[in-house]
Amino acid sequence: MKIVILGAGQVGSSVAASLVRENYDITIVDTDAQKLADLQDRLDLRTVTGSAAFPQTLRAAGTEDADLLLAVTSSDEVNMVACAIASSIFHTPTKIARIRAVEYTQHADIFSQDVIPIDVIISPEQIVTDYILRLIEYPGTLQVLDFADGLVQLVALRAAEGGPLVGKQLRTLREHLPNIDTRVAAIYRRDGAIPPEGDTVIEDGDEVFFIAATENIPAVLAELRRLGKAGKRVMIAGGGNIGRRLAEALEKRGYHTKLIEHNVKRAHQVAELLDRTVVLHGDAADEELLIKEDIDDADVFCAVTSDDEANIMSSMLAKRLGAKRVMALINRAAYVDLIQSVGNIDIAVSPQQATIGSLLTHLRRGDVAAVHSLRRGAAEAIELIAHGDASSSKVVGKRIEDIQSPKGAAIGAIVRQAHRPELERGEERAGFGPDARVIIAHHDTVIEPNDHVIVFVNDKKIIPDIEKLFQVGFAFI
Repeated sequence: MKIVILGAGQVGSSVAASLVRENYDITIVDTDAQKLADLQDRLDLRTVTGSAAFPQTLRAAGTEDADLLLAVTSSDEVNMVACAIASSIFHTPTKIARIRAVEYTQHADIFSQDVIPIDVIISPEQIVTDYILRLIEYPGTLQVLDFADGLVQLVALRAAEGGPLVGKQLRTLREHLPNIDTRVAAIYRRDGAIPPEGDTVIEDGDEVFFIAATENIPAVLAELRRLGKAGKRVMIAGGGNIGRRLAEALEKRGYHTKLIEHNVKRAHQVAELLDRTVVLHGDAADEELLIKEDIDDADVFCAVTSDDEANIMSSMLAKRLGAKRVMALINRAAYVDLIQSVGNIDIAVSPQQATIGSLLTHLRRGDVAAVHSLRRGAAEAIELIAHGDASSSKVVGKRIEDIQSPKGAAIGAIVRQAHRPELERGEERAGFGPDARVIIAHHDTVIEPNDHVIVFVNDKKIIPDIEKLFQVGFAFI
């Protein structure tokens, strides 16, 4: 697949790095020649220097032959113009654009084939905000990911000594939760994957991924880790797009929120937009300020400025001063790995890893409804839609134990909708009705047509095999 990426900033360069590793044909465009040269030194890709809004630049990048255009420059207007040109002049099949301003996104009707032809709009800031919000709502978790319009969640946590299941076999999970169906999709121990069999013993420090219906997640969490109630006091460092959006979301959920912003003008702007959040002008790494604002009473401290070093330092200070849980937004992959090894910060949030799943959903072959990147890009969870019948499909009509899944892949759950005529007409993405059922996958579970199947893949090298597994044969019409 040939992909043209417009913008070599943090999002564009990280997406390019991820896709190059998967052998996509990548060309990246930017006005900064030095930035492109640095990328070309590290990655096997083509670069074009110039404005992404100019037809001649897009032509030089090979847009006329591209399968997908990804516009992620820092300018909404440039992204929109580039998509319009790609559609009208080069007839690019798929156009994805990063649009930040709510003044645009709240008028979805302008992004149509007749006005501004953009197929998919992404907002990395909103994606990261939602990602952090789920981590705040589920204390002790490392990742919380939604599938099937939020009916199913995949949750990662670190098993802690004292948890009811630590030191016990996985098969005892059913004894602890007799009325709740769940499945452990993967276990990582000292960075190595452990096959989750019935006799597998969970150890202190294991990174455990489990899947369940969203309504059952709190009960399962309580079994794997001794968790108290979710704290309601949150302190945010940074009043940018993410910090402001996060504060707004927390206000609606009844959290007591304080936000620290070092820029006095922005602090006043944010204060006018928020209703109940206490907005403070100051430095989040100022020990005196944190103590004065009772950092030791904070259940969560979340540093989301645009400066990695500032986020790291303020989070480490907040942790030392008594914040129960600290999170830091980190753009540089090397910093994320360092923080994970040091352990002073509970969670390093990578905006690139949170965002790339939205893009991979449109790149994976087959009918893919959702993709989430896991463990800093080493693994994935994919929601695929099964089509065909027993004669044309390798999965439909078969029990899970009879499906020839590649080693390293595990089917975790299925979401099944009652028969609806529109599914046969291809209107699958209309959403789930109230009769949708969450089915946790067991060895004798049979996959039916139009099932949404959630697959955990602990090695991205086998993604092509998963895609082939769900492809429909020529006999299917």
